[in-house]
Amino acid sequence: MTSSATLSQLDLPRAASIEMPAISGWETEIQSVVNHSEPVFLTNTNLRLENIKAGFACALHMHQPTIPAGWQGGLISHLQYMYEHPHEGDNHNADVFAWCYRRMGEFIPQLVHEGCNPRIMLDYSGNLLWGFQQMQRHDILDNLKRITCDPAYQPYVEWLGTMWSHAVVPSTPIPDIKLHIQAWQHHFAAIFGYDALRRVRGFSPPEMHLPNHPDTLYEYIRALKECGYQWLLVQEHSVENLDGSGLRHEQKYVPNRLIARNSHGNEISITALIKTQGSDTKLVAQMQPYFEAKGRDRQAIGSTQIPSLVAQIADGENGGVMMNEYPRDLFRIYYDIRDSGSNHSGTVPINGTEYLELIEAAGVTPAAYPTCQAVQQHKIWQRVDPTQATSAAVEQAISELKQTDPHFHMDGASWTNSISWVSGYENVLEPMNQLSAAFHQKYDSLVAQNPAVTQQFDYQQALLYNLLLQTSCFRYWGHGTWTDYARDLYQRGQALLA
Repeated sequence: MTSSATLSQLDLPRAASIEMPAISGWETEIQSVVNHSEPVFLTNTNLRLENIKAGFACALHMHQPTIPAGWQGGLISHLQYMYEHPHEGDNHNADVFAWCYRRMGEFIPQLVHEGCNPRIMLDYSGNLLWGFQQMQRHDILDNLKRITCDPAYQPYVEWLGTMWSHAVVPSTPIPDIKLHIQAWQHHFAAIFGYDALRRVRGFSPPEMHLPNHPDTLYEYIRALKECGYQWLLVQEHSVENLDGSGLRHEQKYVPNRLIARNSHGNEISITALIKTQGSDTKLVAQMQPYFEAKGRDRQAIGSTQIPSLVAQIADGENGGVMMNEYPRDLFRIYYDIRDSGSNHSGTVPINGTEYLELIEAAGVTPAAYPTCQAVQQHKIWQRVDPTQATSAAVEQAISELKQTDPHFHMDGASWTNSISWVSGYENVLEPMNQLSAAFHQKYDSLVAQNPAVTQQFDYQQALLYNLLLQTSCFRYWGHGTWTDYARDLYQRGQALLA
């Protein structure tokens, strides 16, 4: 925090117009809010570390892309498109989707008022938050504000930061990684306020995707730390031990220190909480993390005994299991915990930052966590001495490994091994890189000379199209309409930059 201004005195980010989300212009204010070392849950938690055997942390991921499919090609949320085209695909479920986005603002207060001690982590893309504003869905926003801003519910709810436009990091141009992270922080602060943003300490990567190219991972972690993030949620098979082995079974249930070395030999690290197993909404919908945690016990980190943690994330709205089974099982499990007298002891729900603050208050330091790195990197560092690394040596090692090792790749890893997010998507990736290069060529020097340029409408509009083009949906949903959307965004972005 700056000594010259309090949170209430700082100007909040605002949109350049009602047609624009708040995604830039208040970088200095945002930095002063998020870069602090004070605990944010420790003073409010009703949990005590010595009473806990194991914890379970569940996160809900919510996203709808922004598409050029409104009136005369206007930018609209795909949720709005679902309402306007109810006979396509599963668009008839638009109301149910909207309820899923709103319902934690109902569930958490109800559970608290009924004597339960719930926890939930929320990950909403910037696209989705903007869509709520465009559609004037104040019912959704007001419900989210209730559990975010009301002190009665803050201890139970943790927001996770993410990439504003749901961009997967390995295929995002490196200069844009930080722009996505900052854009989400701007937008979140504009809706929920600086005090709420100050409590956002963990980061949820779109598609649980972790880059494994040394330079990309290094810049990613550096951007996260520069933006105030203290920990990252990672998929268990996206990381490896420094010797190339998979994470030990017990290691998956304690914090790890994710190490990144770049091609110049520089090293950086961040705390990683491990998301176990694959991506199956049933795991969260049926409260499987609770049952898994019941089979876990305390572990030693150095000389300190800490609870094991089972961390899991799932789409919060997709599929019948989340729409129908999750509310049933959520209440059933929390009632069972309450009625057995286990709200505060034994196996308990706990959020990520709350868990880390509790164990670190007990004397555990991040330096004591087991270490890991992005999967496949050990093969590079077997060929290149990290203390003597150069860009040429790293790229040569990567090239040789690609030719000799059929299992080696630099596509990173995500919640599924069946999607590369890079291979086969050149028709989208090439325009993405071209638009990004044009954006930075036009604005980087201007911003360096005058940081206030990021408050100008022309900058914000160009930034918007640059970020939108990088939305993962334009690759995930394959060729056809979705790549047509990407082409349209590219052409509009280039016209703005011409």
